[in-house]
Amino acid sequence: MKRNMKAWMAEAIASSVKKAMPLLSFPCVSLLDIEVTELTDSADLQAKGMKTVADRTPAGVAVSMMDLSVEAEAFGAQVHFLPDEVPTITGILVDDEEKAYALEIPGVGDGRTGIYVDAIRKACRLITDRPVLAGVIGPFTLTGRLMGVSDVMILCYDEPDMVHTVLDKATRFLIDYIKAYKDAGAHGVVVAEPLAGLLSPALADEFSSPYVKRITDNVKSDEFLVIYHNCGNNVPLMLESILSTDCDGYHFGDAIDMSTVIDKIPADVLVMGNISPSAQFLAGTPDSIREETLKLLKTYAPTHPNYIISSGCDIPPKTPWENIDAFFNAVTEYYRGV
Repeated sequence: MKRNMKAWMAEAIASSVKKAMPLLSFPCVSLLDIEVTELTDSADLQAKGMKTVADRTPAGVAVSMMDLSVEAEAFGAQVHFLPDEVPTITGILVDDEEKAYALEIPGVGDGRTGIYVDAIRKACRLITDRPVLAGVIGPFTLTGRLMGVSDVMILCYDEPDMVHTVLDKATRFLIDYIKAYKDAGAHGVVVAEPLAGLLSPALADEFSSPYVKRITDNVKSDEFLVIYHNCGNNVPLMLESILSTDCDGYHFGDAIDMSTVIDKIPADVLVMGNISPSAQFLAGTPDSIREETLKLLKTYAPTHPNYIISSGCDIPPKTPWENIDAFFNAVTEYYRGV
């Protein structure tokens, strides 16, 4: 079902009562009684998991599995799978200029990308009471998966042309991949660019933000939002660069103090975050989650209508549901008193 997402976003900002929008997907494994490896290999299970989460929670959006190994795998990178963990990339696919130029851009459907697009198509048929957002990796973060996370940082200085070659190919693929999600019925996409959070402002201006901007220029519309996610601790220093991406919303991790960025976010776009997914959702208690959630809401919600409470990053698969429930209960508690 198509939605005017620009109008939806404006209504969300104008509303006195907000719905939380955590990056909540993988904890569906405990509700379905399956392993993560089963989920990442099945469009039906992913759609069922998203629907199960939507039925259980009052989240403002349904978010697909934030599996940042999928796109690199499509390029040919090796993936490490564990039953209870989100898949990770191992090894380096591109380690010299010759391999960078020879790197082929995969088609949408290569690797597991077809599974993930099909999952969104099926989820959109099941979930009709809220927007459905797909998740993809960001261009610099994908390039880091292909060239090695540590190596790409050095190569930005030593071999910038080689990095740009891979970045261009990564971006071209991501544009096609996101368009496939859009055609499948998604109402928007969360572009996860955490590796860029380790860059200096100057390097972010060269190696991340222009490529994210290429994506937004090619995919966003009144019916399709682009949400930028970065959980790096350099976010406050590179905020001007991040905002140049012209996204519809900005989602930040718990490595930063929201007070360092929130006043600089335009009032007509969303700013989201940032309850710690590890220290609070995974390892916290219902009481600590409630306290932290109410603290953030009391600090930012009264003065920033565009602020939406969220997790700081993707909530881990093993997160106890009593903690997730406590988060949503605290949001309800806060807005009941507004």
